[in-house]
Amino acid sequence: MSAVGDLGWLGVVRHGQSTGNVQAQLAEQAGLDVIDIAERDADVPLSDLGRVQARAVGKWLGELGEGERPDLAVVSPYRRTVQTAELALAGTGIDAVFDERLRDRELGVLDLLTRKGVQARLPEEAERRRHLGKLYYRPPGGESWADVLLRLRSLLGDLRTQRPGGRVVLFGHEAIVLLLRYQIEGLDEEELMAIAGATAIANGSVTSWHAEDGRLRLERFNATDHLREAEAPVTRQEDVHG
Repeated sequence: MSAVGDLGWLGVVRHGQSTGNVQAQLAEQAGLDVIDIAERDADVPLSDLGRVQARAVGKWLGELGEGERPDLAVVSPYRRTVQTAELALAGTGIDAVFDERLRDRELGVLDLLTRKGVQARLPEEAERRRHLGKLYYRPPGGESWADVLLRLRSLLGDLRTQRPGGRVVLFGHEAIVLLLRYQIEGLDEEELMAIAGATAIANGSVTSWHAEDGRLRLERFNATDHLREAEAPVTRQEDVHG
């Protein structure tokens, strides 16, 4: 059963492309162990393309009908999501609040390591991650996906109670999008991993659910039609600055 069935509509936007996404892709392509990012994860900004994508989200929001537009935006406090929300919400009149429960998954000792880097520098962690699976593996100093789910259950429980029938858009990260599907649609681990393995959540994409028969039902997933003028290759970030 949906944990947020009292909402009328729920959407989630993955932030626009960040400079961290760019550096992660370059490091993976070059076969490096470490991603060259100076900022802490919370301070990674949008790239120029990410700003274009954020404005495209704003254009999509602005074209929604009066009864279709969200009445509240809840935003991860990380810089890349804040910048995406600021650009997307400009001129819309949609109120925004920040909530740290939407922050990206914390990677602990794996932070800034590529897939090759984890295998080369932390082989025991690589094996433990393979054995436990992404849902339950918690890197030292970091979070598992199950840990992130606890945050989302808390946030969505508050929204259900405080805004019955409301239309809410979230601005978050790749893992947030996938884990919302797991929670709202009542997926099991196998179903979640199948979606995660087959889908790279695009920067600036929109996923949403609408109320039907007392629960939220998926209406779009990883939608990017609004980004046609800002198209760029989509690559999996493996939870690095997602």
